[in-house]
Amino acid sequence: MYGPTIYPGHLSGAEERYKWAVQELTRKVGQDRFRMYFAVHEVEAWLLSHPEMFPREIVNKFPGRTDHPETVNFDTPPAKLLDILYSQHLKRHYDKVTNGYDLFRKLDPNEAYHKCPHFATILDEMLELAKQAGL
Repeated sequence: MYGPTIYPGHLSGAEERYKWAVQELTRKVGQDRFRMYFAVHEVEAWLLSHPEMFPREIVNKFPGRTDHPETVNFDTPPAKLLDILYSQHLKRHYDKVTNGYDLFRKLDPNEAYHKCPHFATILDEMLELAKQAGL
């Protein structure tokens, strides 16, 4: 929900942007089978749900964001927060491709599921679709 400029100017919170974007894109596609999913605040929000997998130098530096990582603000979204913490405490930048890939491989999806309601919605709906398809 951070970054794109498709939202009407009066929408400033993640939840209202999420609802608007899902409705708007679903309307524009106009197909009953279409589903729109967003990683609220980037996939790094999912990574923050499992803080113990980060380097120990920064684990204790997370400012209370790991309990509800999808609710962070737009001033310091998860990837930006990680870059700041990596720069300050590890003396290198957080790289979405390299570090994100390594961390994502360690991520416990159950942690992300329980702490990230939008992520849980994605998984629940996909599982339901798979069941309906007989998979």
